[in-house]
Amino acid sequence: MEAPGLVVGSALRAAQPPPPPPLPRSPRGAADRLLIFSREPRPRLAPLTRCYCSREGKGNARSKPHREGSNSVRLNVKANNDQETYLADERHEGVDIWELFSEAQRNILHLNKQRLVAMEELKKLQDENKSLLQDIEVLETERQGFSIEIAESSRFSELLLRIDTMTISGMVGMTEASDLRKKVIDNRYMIHSVFSDIHHKQDTELLSELRLFLRKPAEKPLHVVHICSEMDPITSRGSLATYVTGLSSALQRKGNLVEVILPKYAGINEDVIHFLRKAEADYESYYGGCWHKNRIWTGISSGVSLTLIEPVQLSYFDRDMLRGYPDDFERFSYFSRASLDYIVKSGKQPDVLHVHNWETAIVGPLFWDIFAHQGLGNTRILLTCQDLTSQCLEVPNMLELCGLDPHKLHRPDRLQDNSETNLVNVLKGGIVYSNKVLLMSSTLPRDMAIQGLGHGLEATLTTHKEKVLVASHGLDGELWDPSKDIYLPQRYSPNDIEGKSFCRKTLKRRVGLHSGSSVVVGCICNGDSNTDGLREAVRVALHGGAQVIFMENKGPVMNSTVQALKEELKGDRVMFVEIYDEALEHLIFAGSDIFLCSSFYDPSLQIAIRAIKYGSAPVQINFPSNGSRQTEWHDYPSTALSQYIISTYGDMSLSQALDGIKNNPSQWDWRIKDAMSKVLSWDAECYDLHWEAYSVIRKL
Repeated sequence: MEAPGLVVGSALRAAQPPPPPPLPRSPRGAADRLLIFSREPRPRLAPLTRCYCSREGKGNARSKPHREGSNSVRLNVKANNDQETYLADERHEGVDIWELFSEAQRNILHLNKQRLVAMEELKKLQDENKSLLQDIEVLETERQGFSIEIAESSRFSELLLRIDTMTISGMVGMTEASDLRKKVIDNRYMIHSVFSDIHHKQDTELLSELRLFLRKPAEKPLHVVHICSEMDPITSRGSLATYVTGLSSALQRKGNLVEVILPKYAGINEDVIHFLRKAEADYESYYGGCWHKNRIWTGISSGVSLTLIEPVQLSYFDRDMLRGYPDDFERFSYFSRASLDYIVKSGKQPDVLHVHNWETAIVGPLFWDIFAHQGLGNTRILLTCQDLTSQCLEVPNMLELCGLDPHKLHRPDRLQDNSETNLVNVLKGGIVYSNKVLLMSSTLPRDMAIQGLGHGLEATLTTHKEKVLVASHGLDGELWDPSKDIYLPQRYSPNDIEGKSFCRKTLKRRVGLHSGSSVVVGCICNGDSNTDGLREAVRVALHGGAQVIFMENKGPVMNSTVQALKEELKGDRVMFVEIYDEALEHLIFAGSDIFLCSSFYDPSLQIAIRAIKYGSAPVQINFPSNGSRQTEWHDYPSTALSQYIISTYGDMSLSQALDGIKNNPSQWDWRIKDAMSKVLSWDAECYDLHWEAYSVIRKL
């Protein structure tokens, strides 16, 4: 029987049974779409084997296969039939590829949707993580506060027990022991600050301290009420915020009663206020010829009692910014008057009303002209000036809004401005009507602060020189301490400095600097940063082989210093962080060997003292090109803190610091450890200076 011929081309297509109809499609889930390219292929026509096709024999429609080997077959077919088969196969493949392409497009769209959903989920997780971290910080703060309470209670109990053992051993008689116990019990809240490390002291040494304490006159705890425009971390724009919080916490730890009164701004950070609640009753205060209702909110922040005043009828504080509006005098004079009305109507009788800057300086004239005779006869006024450049000048008639008499006050010895005599100066009024004035200056002595920083108020400050004091800022010992900083990958102290090297490596990796032994120069830029000085500092640092890191300072308005420098300074040894990051700020202080400061004239000096505490040398950037650091105030420091900073870092240029690290590392390490061991907290010199001011005015 003759073998059947090989059917090709259209004949082959006719001979094959028709393909089965496509199965109905069901909606695919995500899994189906992900597996779209791995499904079983649809039935297709078997492709012709195209191997060594010859065209022998003209006009011969068929040709028998000629076997040339076990793995190859030679076919003799018509040229046109072979071409038809190839084109049909290509068309079939084209249809299938187009379908796969359409499916792929649908798959990509679906994956994009899934990606957006995943990004939303990630954002939620990040927000939850941030919330958890905040909760952890709150718990850590509460735990630390609880630990402090335990430590204070333990010291008090241990001191009484040591008196018992001294009595039994015969070191003290029963009468003296009774007097010592009474003194300790009556001053319980001061024990923690007066006696330290008593379990390491011998009975003879401790008894000597107890006898000195017994002879010391009893100091009645103070009741201080701050009337101010900001407080960290509730609402913050400048150094005043950290000052109010740091000083209030230190006063409270020493056994004093401290309260803070603030405006209730629209953008206030309520998350950091514990037990925030609205009072059930409103109260009225006078302003602009009539009485206005105010809503009271109370809470606790940083362990300090807090009162927020919210005007019901006026929108003075329902705004984006704390200040910077044309009606700022109306806003803060209203708040000052409302605060005094609240104190009187609540029956408070504080020892000291502590007011701050021009924003609440009007409290002085208001107090003595209106409120001193309303049950506040024993209260006194202390004014703190963080910065004398902002004074608030107004036309005299504006004083009538809060109930003051402009004809009585628009005089040279009262509120009349020293230069523009047609206006009243609110800050001058605060100086004249306060019992004590504190100028916050971390480096200048009183006389130079009066003459050099008076800004037109030199005559007024000189006239009231006997009540002017100079005080320095402190450091938050709980937040800024490398030995217990929760933001650091490894903690360290003067006695165990190894963790600083690890922090330096982590910082370099975090910001993208190459690793190595290069010195790191850090800088937290603010609106007052000198761009020219920073540019010169970078040049010096790079010439000395250092790496430089810049970051924007925390604040409501981002400044353009970093952006301006970034456009000019390029290279793999200069890094810029344009968005403030609290955790990274702590790491920059810990990982830097040198820290750039705008000036040591800064009244808060927070950058310098944080750098010192974290083992980084503070260096001023406003120095001449020849590196000279001669200053006329070098020999006249005002406080112990300023004496140390000026004597250690006052004459040090950036190039000198780099040379010191490179050429004399052992001496440099000793200097750094010695600086870290200094007590820079609010409880130290800053507290003592303020206590002196409070004590003096309480006796007036």
